[in-house]
Amino acid sequence: MRRQLLPALVAFLAFTVLTGIAYPLAVTGVAQVAFPGRADGSLIERNGEVVGSRLIGQAFSGARYFHPRPSAAGDGYDAMASSPSNLGPTNADLVEAVEEREAAYQRENGLHPDEHVPIDALTSSGSGLDPHISLANARLQASRVARARGRDLDDVVALVDEHIEGRSLGFLGEPGVNVLELNLALDGERG
Repeated sequence: MRRQLLPALVAFLAFTVLTGIAYPLAVTGVAQVAFPGRADGSLIERNGEVVGSRLIGQAFSGARYFHPRPSAAGDGYDAMASSPSNLGPTNADLVEAVEEREAAYQRENGLHPDEHVPIDALTSSGSGLDPHISLANARLQASRVARARGRDLDDVVALVDEHIEGRSLGFLGEPGVNVLELNLALDGERG
């Protein structure tokens, strides 16, 4: 038995060092060299201070800002509680929440009660942390933001268009707008 125990222990320690230490350090090192911004979480800094990540949505309120899609992550945009609501389309709680969100969105953005509201303004994403909204959602919010900032609507729509991000890999998903980057651009224009 001792003859088999020693090689097993040596193999265990060797693979622990190889797969638990050496491999992760090598992958981290390559990522830091090849993709430094992404490897560190795609953080966005303003005036030397980290204000967020371009990969994780965060809450914005008030008429001066574009609002993200709803979040089901914890109390909202909690990265430690990332998850969907797990409510199906026939669930009464989801139906009620969507109806409330629709009425609030129409009221906030000065829309007629019969006007179509984009689905991403009514439902949360699978992670609850999606940082993007659809172009339709951004363009509907542009009037509210322009009014609140005393800006020309065409200027705000042009800023939205400047921040359009295409499909992933050129064919996955739909074009969208990163809410944090768009709101930072709005604030940056003020100086």
